[in-house]
Amino acid sequence: MNEDTFDEAKEGENLNESKANRFKRLASKRVNTAIKQINLIGNLSGSSYEYTDEQVEKMFGTLQAVLDSSRDKFSKSKKRSDQDTFTFD
Repeated sequence: MNEDTFDEAKEGENLNESKANRFKRLASKRVNTAIKQINLIGNLSGSSYEYTDEQVEKMFGTLQAVLDSSRDKFSKSKKRSDQDTFTFD
């Protein structure tokens, strides 16, 4: 079992936990992990490394695209729930 699968199994252990509480718990954990990893990327700007402006732009462009895609998933899930209802209004 790889590490991600193991984490997912642990994350689903508490079946009595509300969806809102599970979201808050997992989001906090995952965002904090992402922040730590992004800070490590920033450490690559030190004098121990050489890089071009193009490499930096490609790296941050990719990160921004992934962030935008993740944010879009939240917008789409809200819109999807609105489309599940019908009115003549």
